[in-house]
Amino acid sequence: MEQVGLAATSDVTLWSLFMQAGLVVKLVMLGLIAASVWTWAIVVDKSLNYGRVRRQLDNFEQVFWSGQSLEELYRTLSDRQTTGMGAIFVSAMREWKKSFERGARSPIGLQMRIDRAMDVTLARESESLEARLGSLATIGSSAPFIGLFGTVVGIMTSFQAIAGSKSTNLAVVAPGIAEALLATAIGLLAAIPAVIAYNKFTADAGKLSARMEAFADEFSAILSRQIDEKLQPSSRQAAQ
Repeated sequence: MEQVGLAATSDVTLWSLFMQAGLVVKLVMLGLIAASVWTWAIVVDKSLNYGRVRRQLDNFEQVFWSGQSLEELYRTLSDRQTTGMGAIFVSAMREWKKSFERGARSPIGLQMRIDRAMDVTLARESESLEARLGSLATIGSSAPFIGLFGTVVGIMTSFQAIAGSKSTNLAVVAPGIAEALLATAIGLLAAIPAVIAYNKFTADAGKLSARMEAFADEFSAILSRQIDEKLQPSSRQAAQ
């Protein structure tokens, strides 16, 4: 009996546990493995994307504060597919030019329209940064419970094996318990990286959004001064 038990337990490998598991536990494991793969795909994509966004923000700030005229910079960027600060700048300048082409008279109304255009673009850029982070949150919160469900099913299988064999020998119950623990392990394997990645990328997205919001505020102040310079002479002439 000891030799039979040793032979049975020596065959307990990850692959054999998966193949011996019931249909429900197999589906749970496959779902968790797919969730883990999707998590790492998001991690790689977001790491590359955030690194690219940081470089774009650095390059734009360097060009913007280099002393180049706003009109020249707008002509350079208006025909391109811009993101980040570039998109905020283009949206504000486009509203600026449209308003003056139509004969803007109210500095307050013009400033509000420019601020609204930048706010809409900033919201769109922030939404793009946070895309697919909800998937990480969902996986991180649900994967342990899904693995626990597989654990419960595996333990139930072990009790059924005990009842069928009328024996409490470890060799009888070990496969069911092992597959139950494997489902739990896979659930944690999917959940832990998802939670860590979600917290990190949420913080990174917040920092990038804060940089773009700070630029929008600074650029709004710059345009406000230029609006005063352009509209105040016309207001004085109208008053005279």
